[in-house]
Amino acid sequence: MAKYAPGVFEKTPAPPEDYVRVRADDLRNLVKNVFVKLGVPEEDAWVTADNLVEADLRGIESHGVQRLKRYVNGLKAGSVKAKPNIRIVREGASYAVIDGDMGLGQAVSARAIKLAVEKARKADIAMVVVRNSNHYGIAGYWSSKIMEQDMIGVSMTNSRPLVAYTGTLKRIVGTNPISIAAPTLEPPPFILDMATSVVPSGKIEVYRRKGKKIPRGWAIGPDGRITEDPEVALKEGAILPLGGLGEVLGGHKGSGLSFMVDLLSGVLSGAAWGPHVAYTVANQPPNVGHFFMAINIEAFMPLNEFKKRLTDYVKTIKSIEKHPDFDYIWIPGEKSWMTKETRLRKGVPVYKKVYQEIKDICGEVGVEFNLKPL
Repeated sequence: MAKYAPGVFEKTPAPPEDYVRVRADDLRNLVKNVFVKLGVPEEDAWVTADNLVEADLRGIESHGVQRLKRYVNGLKAGSVKAKPNIRIVREGASYAVIDGDMGLGQAVSARAIKLAVEKARKADIAMVVVRNSNHYGIAGYWSSKIMEQDMIGVSMTNSRPLVAYTGTLKRIVGTNPISIAAPTLEPPPFILDMATSVVPSGKIEVYRRKGKKIPRGWAIGPDGRITEDPEVALKEGAILPLGGLGEVLGGHKGSGLSFMVDLLSGVLSGAAWGPHVAYTVANQPPNVGHFFMAINIEAFMPLNEFKKRLTDYVKTIKSIEKHPDFDYIWIPGEKSWMTKETRLRKGVPVYKKVYQEIKDICGEVGVEFNLKPL
């Protein structure tokens, strides 16, 4: 494992010949302009673009601008509405149910977390569930936004079925990510952002783009055997749940976590669940469901006391003798935070194929492509 060097760490380094670096602000503005050109209101276009670029900044390229084409195709196909009627359908002092009306998941989620924070300021804990939405980007973006309000943020979403539930042969549940974020006295904050599968589908898409085999244990083929072919994994086979194939290494626990996310995001919200969640550009509404929670820390203890306790916990873990095969002890969110710090200075690496794809999209929708490599 690579040692951490302040200012130069990047979570997912790649050979320099594979990518170009661009300024984050330039990339964000260009992506925003694409959405605006497709009829998305300025505010919704900005938060969607910010969400995608934030993924690239944090080294989560699988959920970054490489997904722009998927979003554009969804808007063109009508499975994603540019101007949805997002509304509250049920509400109480500490909860709400929001119908996203097939809008961009980021546009819907921005409203949901704002409402969750507002309610948590009064009720101390608030939960907002969303139905009839679309892909909302990285889960950690939303938990972080809640955290920035000096609260503990929780974010979950279900997704289209790509994962084989333990004991099954076919894909039936989604990668269904979970994220929790909490503030500390000093950066980086604690941000857990994880799929409940061995790997998110976007990471397999990255391997397919590079023409590389995926690591053994990530996915099975249609016959149930482990496959290293990303094409088979994405089209014919299934990704494995966290813990892998079977129960020996805890695959049943990953399946259970995925089920839990679906219970809160899909079943409870009235959204689709499991095999009923559709693809963004399918002939039926995806009806993706989200779950958000905001916890007002000061209802439990003074904010600075909480931050100190969490910071002390982090320092305690880092003070323990390291395993001989490890150079560094990582805390959830630390790699992403360091990667973002580096990329804000050096530029965001965009794979050349993705760079060309964005250029093509701009040509298709009539947006000036002014993204200059650094």
